[in-house]
Amino acid sequence: MTKSYKFAGAVVLTGIISGVGGMLLAMLLHAIQHLAFGYSPYAIISAESFLQGVSDASPERRVIALICGGLIAGIGWWLLARYGRPRVSVDAAVKDVSRPMPLITTFIHALLQIITVALGSPLGREVAPREIGALGATSLTRGLKLDVEQSKVIIACGAGAGLAAVYNVPLAGAIFTLEVLLISFRWNCVLPAIVTSSIAALVASFGLGNGSQYHFTAPTADTTLIIWAIITSPIFGYAAHLFRRYTAHARKGIKTNWQMPVLCLVSFGLTGLLSIWFPQLPGNGKGPTQLALHGDLYGMLPLLLLLFKLVLIWGVLRAGAEGGVLTPGFTVGALLASVLFSLCSGFLPAADQGSIALIGAAAFLASSMQMPLTTVLLAAEFTRMDSSLVIPVVLAVGGSFAVCCAIEKRAK
Repeated sequence: MTKSYKFAGAVVLTGIISGVGGMLLAMLLHAIQHLAFGYSPYAIISAESFLQGVSDASPERRVIALICGGLIAGIGWWLLARYGRPRVSVDAAVKDVSRPMPLITTFIHALLQIITVALGSPLGREVAPREIGALGATSLTRGLKLDVEQSKVIIACGAGAGLAAVYNVPLAGAIFTLEVLLISFRWNCVLPAIVTSSIAALVASFGLGNGSQYHFTAPTADTTLIIWAIITSPIFGYAAHLFRRYTAHARKGIKTNWQMPVLCLVSFGLTGLLSIWFPQLPGNGKGPTQLALHGDLYGMLPLLLLLFKLVLIWGVLRAGAEGGVLTPGFTVGALLASVLFSLCSGFLPAADQGSIALIGAAAFLASSMQMPLTTVLLAAEFTRMDSSLVIPVVLAVGGSFAVCCAIEKRAK
């Protein structure tokens, strides 16, 4: 088999593996959520949202589910740190293909993320499918004996395709591969990234459906939104800079000793306690983001959710639990935008509340994860927004990212 045929085969197989992996992880997450919070018992994929399920669950059930999540997180990651092989991140595996991701350790690490997020961890689920996609791609590159450059591309594509599969975002998954992992837009990277993410999203859709992550309807964007995007983008850039420092500080304090189980139990327990009054808090943030996009956050609620969400994210990260900050970052941005809208509601059309939340979510996420191009496509594919919103979203993302980069450059 020639070199080019082997590479083409690896591209197709990587898309299939990442799609199946992302689909199975998402189905596992939904099954655990339904079992833990007692909703939609006869369907893995249902019309009832996680927020509805948590809201309908009794306060005692919410607390018990979060305590179970804390026990699993604390004991699971403590044992993995003590007895597992040293973890190799997706970024590290792409940069140095001679350091493969350890099979069992990576698999357990991904499962722990899915289980704990399903039980209410405030972190995101998106890292797990990226790791499984990259893990499968690594096995392919070794089995097909691809060269170093081809292996880098395939491993990165596996990770991006995992993201595409779990959120049904094929374009964003492809751009994530290019912008964040490969940091290259050469054609020999672009085509594999697009193909793998498209295949993965298609494969996953057979089990997860083809719907968007968020239900979003908003009027056509007008001049008000464009002006708002330009004026507020520096606020989101500065806030994202603080968030990056905040989460980095939390992760630096992790101790892989007796503190990990104790702190995980405390941080998850606090989430459960707060969920008695605020059922929007458990989970990766999809619930409050949906409320923000619908314009259903009023009064002090968005501010309280924002403050509690930040505290819980810091606490869980500091305790040593793992997970992504993509969806939590999207949520923080949407909540911050909702707070700003509440402060300026006398000058803004009420119909623009949802659009302002989306613009803020994108502006914050682009800077907090340093991926502006990916974020624009994520915002579009997450919500299937009207094309008229592209201009304010791009302006907000660009302004926020520029401010965040300028601040971090001066801070070095």
